[in-house]
Amino acid sequence: MKLNRKLLAQVRAATRTLMRKGPAGTGAVIQEAMKNATAIQRAAMRDMAVVMPAMPALKDLPFTGSATLPGKFVDGSYTNEAGSRDYKLYVPSSYTGDPVPLLVMLHGCTQDPEDFAKGTGMNALAEEMAFLVLYPAQSKGANPSRCWNWFNAVDQQRGQGEPSIIAGMTNTVMARHAVDAGQVYVAGLSAGGAMATIMGTLYPDLYAAVGVHSGLPFASANDLSSAMAAMKGDFRRAEAPGSALPIIVFHGDQDTTVHPSNGEELVAQVARPLRRRPAVEPGRVPDGHAYTRTVHRHDDGTVHAEHWVVHGAGHAWFGGNALGSYTDGRGPDASREMLRFFRTRR
Repeated sequence: MKLNRKLLAQVRAATRTLMRKGPAGTGAVIQEAMKNATAIQRAAMRDMAVVMPAMPALKDLPFTGSATLPGKFVDGSYTNEAGSRDYKLYVPSSYTGDPVPLLVMLHGCTQDPEDFAKGTGMNALAEEMAFLVLYPAQSKGANPSRCWNWFNAVDQQRGQGEPSIIAGMTNTVMARHAVDAGQVYVAGLSAGGAMATIMGTLYPDLYAAVGVHSGLPFASANDLSSAMAAMKGDFRRAEAPGSALPIIVFHGDQDTTVHPSNGEELVAQVARPLRRRPAVEPGRVPDGHAYTRTVHRHDDGTVHAEHWVVHGAGHAWFGGNALGSYTDGRGPDASREMLRFFRTRR
């Protein structure tokens, strides 16, 4: 994201003020910095208008929202000591009460579950492949731009903050529906991708694999100022607890909102213990983007990580529907590829 000079000056001034005032002045400075978060997001949205390729006319696109699908898109809410969040749950028409997979989808900034469902087309795929889709909703009270607070220290701890809410919500859905406990996955876009990384890191006993689209590594920031730096590629390299879950990562190499080096670091952290040389597979979507897919395998040949770098692409869900925000219809189909990757975890 190319921030304007005025906004960068505000951030630098806030950082200098924190250093002068120390802990006593921290609250006021952070409140002022948070006021700028909306301005930051607006700047990102303006950049998106520049980097996004032309989309097909809406009349030429199939509608993948819940209105034309036979399943149920139901509302819910979850509350624990850390707070309350609403959610939407898509239950496909093929659901009969037998155990099915569950996918938790974490939206990006300014988005909501309905928008994210339309853009990713995940409900239509749930009809096709028979799985539940849970969309936790970030509230404006928790973040004015509805970003998941991946950069707060409390939101990087198991049993605390937003991770505890998302995990509790996941468990609640599993208790109320027949879910195969070995096939529960979490994925997200941008801030949601960063939170998906956190969820997979903190709850490997709950989730079997992670999908990250245009996101950031675990604990790559610990406050608003370091979050902005991380988005530009200057991120903290934190040691993730435990062993890393299988992961599939998508990132555009022209992403000016979250620097592509974040995706590289995400995969590097997971692939570091693997001894086999990765397989590099170039490709191109017909009439769409070229991409490079790098596959990391265990010694027995099973895939542990995939890194998709999409050439000439920006900050958007690849293969998505233009009826949702932050989508790039020129592919590759991130939704379908994530599901393919997840299904290999059985």
